Amino acid sequence: MQQPDQPATPVRSSSIKGAILSSLIPGLGQWVRGYPRHAARVLATGGLLGGITWGLSHLGGAGAGFFFALMIIVPWWCLQAYEASLPSPPGQLEALKTAWRLAHDIRYLGGLFLFTAFTDLYIILANPEYSLTLFCSKPEGVPGLLAKAQSPTLHLAIGYGFIKLRPWALLVYMAYAAFGLCNAMANFACFGYGRIRTVFFLSLVAFTLYVFWRRSCFRPVTAK
Repeated sequence: MQQPDQPATPVRSSSIKGAILSSLIPGLGQWVRGYPRHAARVLATGGLLGGITWGLSHLGGAGAGFFFALMIIVPWWCLQAYEASLPSPPGQLEALKTAWRLAHDIRYLGGLFLFTAFTDLYIILANPEYSLTLFCSKPEGVPGLLAKAQSPTLHLAIGYGFIKLRPWALLVYMAYAAFGLCNAMANFACFGYGRIRTVFFLSLVAFTLYVFWRRSCFRPVTAK
């Protein structure tokens, strides 16, 4: 019977070190902690995903490869760092099951919303002349400012709520998604096909279906 790798350093300190190192280089944390076979599997998975990204970039252009990397490789990168932080790295599949059980996938989405909140704010501040298209129009003045401000504000609220798994965050997200889908369909009707508009629409549909599927993760705070 094959024996598992044995940890080389005390669990608590090595878990923190493993997470940090694997955040920088996939598999490095597992290797330093004394799990070379886990590190090899991580590197093999990373190589496979990198090859798929390269293939998609050649077949569908750089945009296709970038989209795959954003949707698949970045979550995988976070997952293998999470595995390296566990007391005894169980392998990528078991780490995924643990993350799923603890709703870390929803928390990950919350982190993405927080990131987009700050990027939206930066875009607004760096490009004050930028106008958000709402239902085929670009409001200016105070209405335009409010229209732009709602994006980082909602992203910030949803991100915080997702990380804390608050039920109200699910409701806010569903309202946000419904508004976004209606706005996208109206802009399709007015302006026709647009690559960015299409990617946003399909991404929003996929995210909304996923969040609704995982709606049981959002639970009310109970008194201890």
